[in-house]
Amino acid sequence: MSETGTYLAVFTSNKSSPRWQAWYAMSDEERRARDEEGLAALKAWDESNRDSIVYDGGPLGPTKRTSPAGVADAVNELTVFVVVRAPSHEAAARLFEGHPHFTIFPCDCVDVMPLLGPDA
Repeated sequence: MSETGTYLAVFTSNKSSPRWQAWYAMSDEERRARDEEGLAALKAWDESNRDSIVYDGGPLGPTKRTSPAGVADAVNELTVFVVVRAPSHEAAARLFEGHPHFTIFPCDCVDVMPLLGPDA
């Protein structure tokens, strides 16, 4: 593994949480305004962290789960992902403090984990 590690950051959201219920309760105009604010903040976050971002990632769509029982639709709390490089796990996690996905948009948190293996 390199001196600077590679980390997967996955934002999670419980779509039935009070934060999402408040989001759904907004008028179209309120949601559009919040979207504009959030997208501008996301762009600013991306620009200020450009040197740490390995892969921009993006929103995650509907889930198909494959198991010994076959393939079926599934629901999980995975919402958005990004891959970053940082000098430590702690430093990677700190990149996301105050992130727009949970200060403006209704994501609950971001889980940050090292990608393991010789090419990570």
